[in-house]
Amino acid sequence: MKDTNISEDILYIGADDKGIDLFESQYKVPNGISYNSYLIKDEKVAIMDTIDRRKTEEWLENLEKALTGREPDYLVISHLEPDHAYNIENIAKRYPKMKLVGNEKTFTFIPQFFNIENLEERKITVKEGDILNLGKHKLQFIMAPMVHWPEVMVEYEQTEKILFSADAFGKFGTLDTEEEWLNEARRYYVNIVGKYGIQVQALLKKASALEIKTICPLHGPILKENLGYYINKYDIWSSYKEEEKGILIACSSIYGNTLKAVKDLKEILEEKGVGQVVLADLTRDDMAEAMGNAFKYNKLIIASSSYNLGLFPPMEHFLNGLKGKNYQNRKIGIIENGTWAPSAGKCMKEIISQMKNVEIIEPMVTIKSTLKEDSKKQLIELADNILK
Repeated sequence: MKDTNISEDILYIGADDKGIDLFESQYKVPNGISYNSYLIKDEKVAIMDTIDRRKTEEWLENLEKALTGREPDYLVISHLEPDHAYNIENIAKRYPKMKLVGNEKTFTFIPQFFNIENLEERKITVKEGDILNLGKHKLQFIMAPMVHWPEVMVEYEQTEKILFSADAFGKFGTLDTEEEWLNEARRYYVNIVGKYGIQVQALLKKASALEIKTICPLHGPILKENLGYYINKYDIWSSYKEEEKGILIACSSIYGNTLKAVKDLKEILEEKGVGQVVLADLTRDDMAEAMGNAFKYNKLIIASSSYNLGLFPPMEHFLNGLKGKNYQNRKIGIIENGTWAPSAGKCMKEIISQMKNVEIIEPMVTIKSTLKEDSKKQLIELADNILK
């Protein structure tokens, strides 16, 4: 196991999963994922969450090694999603004297997942501001409902000033993956937590009152330096502001004609001086990354073929995904393509109309099968209006 211990008393006992292909059975993770779990050794010993079933044996080995013959007094349950909570029943059976620490919602949900003997006698129910005294280490509990499940809470260790942040500040990729934090953290945030911006803002407000020296998330690297950078990114994402000035062109094309048109548009925009123009082919490129880039940039152009008098499914999936993540505060250009009855534009407008504070940039470009002189003029006009 990679040496990722936090301090002399706070040990990392999680595991990397390099064999997983899809996180939550839907998000591509080419560099795997880490399942983070921690152990605090003091007068009392506390396990900070368990991990996914895929790494049960490795986690149990790491735990036994870290315990050095001691028995845990507490299991702190920050989040009940199975990638963090799968081993609650296993460890509860192994250590029958160990108490389970959670909030009221935690203990409402636990029986839905597990059969734990004497749960009523073993549970410690905490609420906002409660403190668990381990000795010189003290855990302060901070409720974080809907970041991104209703039972989520985070813990602030007052002595070493560590925030155990549950899924907040998480990232795709194993701990030994050599890559920058930002892109995979954005893709993780937008797709996993993005819907709950208001709730994340509430958690950030609580965290701002704390002196934090280390952030220990349940996925991704332990953050010890430049914490203001990471917190600022979360503030931007959760308030639905653009991270950078730029344009994402998201395209769903059946036979390539719509894709060819937006490639022309990308060249037009770059010739006109737009610095960042990113093109996503929704039929082939990673949908989760496209959603992340939609949050990253301040403008979006959507281009789709018509299909069965409706919208080509990849675009429908993309826009409904954005709507589900509360996408807002953006300007959007629309391009539709259809041979005899273009329908994509109307369908895209209908979904966009359900988003908050989104402005459609005119004109809506209509292509009849392939880009011709008249639709090319519309494309140029759209580009000019996007730049205004």
